Amino acid sequence: MRSIRHGDTGPAVEEIRSILVDLELLETAGTEFDDATQTAVRAFQQGRGLGVDGIVGTETWAALDGARWKLGARTLFHSVPTFLVGEDVRTLQERLLEMGFDTGRADGLYGPRTARAVAQFQREVGLTPDGSCGPNTMKALRRLGRKVVGGRPNWLREAEAFRQSGSSLVGKTIVIDPGHGGPDDLGVVVPDGQLRWTEADLVFDIATRLEGRLAAAGMRVHLTRGPHPTQQMTGQERAALANSLGADLLISLHLDGQETPSADGVATYHYGTGNGVTSTVGERLANLVQREVVVRTGMQDCRIHAKTWELLRLTRMPAVRVDLGYLSSPVDRERLIDPLIREQIVEAILAAVQRMYFPVEADVPTGSIDVRQLRLALASRNA
Repeated sequence: MRSIRHGDTGPAVEEIRSILVDLELLETAGTEFDDATQTAVRAFQQGRGLGVDGIVGTETWAALDGARWKLGARTLFHSVPTFLVGEDVRTLQERLLEMGFDTGRADGLYGPRTARAVAQFQREVGLTPDGSCGPNTMKALRRLGRKVVGGRPNWLREAEAFRQSGSSLVGKTIVIDPGHGGPDDLGVVVPDGQLRWTEADLVFDIATRLEGRLAAAGMRVHLTRGPHPTQQMTGQERAALANSLGADLLISLHLDGQETPSADGVATYHYGTGNGVTSTVGERLANLVQREVVVRTGMQDCRIHAKTWELLRLTRMPAVRVDLGYLSSPVDRERLIDPLIREQIVEAILAAVQRMYFPVEADVPTGSIDVRQLRLALASRNA
């Protein structure tokens, strides 16, 4: 769908306003995307961990469409090939996770893992284990309280799996996602005299450098795209690729851009919602990447942030997106077009990945890992 924004009118705006009224973010329905509608959209985006721009694009519309469903309003089941999506599914997943049933990440998609968790719950309470959530299953859910306390069990499983995997990078699988790409998706584009710098080209260069460094340290590395893809990939497609590869980590690389050239700095994003639900392991990876990049490059620290973007929400492994500076900023652009600075960024991310696998009690100070030693260690191991 095309983006819907301030000043637009018509049936699509009417539907958006109707949903916002149901969510109590807007007082009255209507057919005009006015100031009040834009404010309500921004509030919705903020609460759902989406990018806050007041524009209803594809991802915001999907979140709005899903938000109209409340748990119990419809029967939920695993449908193929298109999964049921909605806020009711996410709420069900959260309830089951709190009760100790493994639905995976609460992503709002009623997939096979959620259906298996529902069937397991049904079996325990004496219902027919058909994996669908209808009136009888809802009654049983309302009767029972939480079984697991002291932390969200899915994140505890994720953290424990990381702890048990050991500190070595050898044999682990990582997906590097150079953002954008494709003939009509170059990301941020900035002319510079007779030159033209594009986000898609610069992040692909960083990705290939990182691919070589991680492979030299013993990891299995996959890129989500080549240098000149024939068509662009959605966040959902990139997440599906990472899932199909059984990746242990995903790192997505982007640059930012603003109308004002004074905006600069690095920011890193992990999965999390506006109500405190977060991927503990993803948050730690985001912290490590952010700190290493800032210390090694001297770029402005724009901190880490929780988001529910598809790439972060639909991956089954810890995933982060790193916005490695503003291409629209003369300060950041001078750094980003310098191959030596791009090499520092690569070393920073490699150091962060290695620190991810260190036990917390054995972690080292930011900027202290000599990444050249990782390759030497692998060479001596294979000698």
